[in-house]
Amino acid sequence: MSDFYRSLAADADGRPLDGPGELRRRTDRRARVRAAGGLFLVAVLVAGAATGTRLVLAADRSTVGPPGGPPVPTVIAPSPSPSAVTSSPAAPSPATPSSGATPTGRPPATSSGTGDPRTPTSIPDRAFFTQPESTMAAPPFFEKGGEVLPDFCKADLDGRAVQTRSRVLTYHLTPDFPEGAAPYGAYRNSISIHRSGRADDWMADLRRAVRECPEQEVVPGRSNRHRLLPGGDFGDEAALIEVREPAWEEGGPAEAEYRRLIRVIRIGDVVTVLWETGWEGMSSDRRQVDDYSRRAERAILTWLD
Repeated sequence: MSDFYRSLAADADGRPLDGPGELRRRTDRRARVRAAGGLFLVAVLVAGAATGTRLVLAADRSTVGPPGGPPVPTVIAPSPSPSAVTSSPAAPSPATPSSGATPTGRPPATSSGTGDPRTPTSIPDRAFFTQPESTMAAPPFFEKGGEVLPDFCKADLDGRAVQTRSRVLTYHLTPDFPEGAAPYGAYRNSISIHRSGRADDWMADLRRAVRECPEQEVVPGRSNRHRLLPGGDFGDEAALIEVREPAWEEGGPAEAEYRRLIRVIRIGDVVTVLWETGWEGMSSDRRQVDDYSRRAERAILTWLD
């Protein structure tokens, strides 16, 4: 151990010590180096912060576009104020055709199944047409019960109307016949109200019944023949039925036959029947049937208006 201390003392004695001035200069130089390093670090931090701020601001101003293209601006739509927001009315749904509607020319008022203003609830006297006074053979009268139509081989046509009224009238074919002269013919004029939207079904069933009953025996040895003719331009639709009856003389059949015409007119849910029943073997006159049919149509249209 003493040898170690002797060596250390010899080495220390060989190195001259710096004076106080040299020590001061070394201390000042170290302080300046430390200060310069701190300033450099602060400058680096400030520059990095400035660069980050510029990048953030640039990102807020625009969006970088694809390479080679112009920058695409970001558009921010202004949100509407509560007072400017209005609710638009819902578009109406397409109307669903009711189950009773048919392409038969029915006016729009008759296509509804409920609240139909053209579906009456009763049949007044004014619903029946007025005969020309000059051809009236006797005052008309209302009759309860009775047939509205021939049964056409027992077709199921009766009892389907809500209400029916019938009136009987007699007529002269030409005007100013002497009082008491025999009429040329007679009508049974009936008006029926059907359930809303069902009168056209009844008309279709009537046509089918006539087609399916071309001949019908009314009494033993006597048969009538039926056929459909063009109905004519009456109401919403019309049917014209021809009935051929064999003539009878003194209780037996004759060679001749009589022709009867039946005009059926539908106006909405109302059906009127003009059944020309004849008088003492006279056949129906087509022009006279057409004239009364037109009068009957006008009377119903006036009543329903």
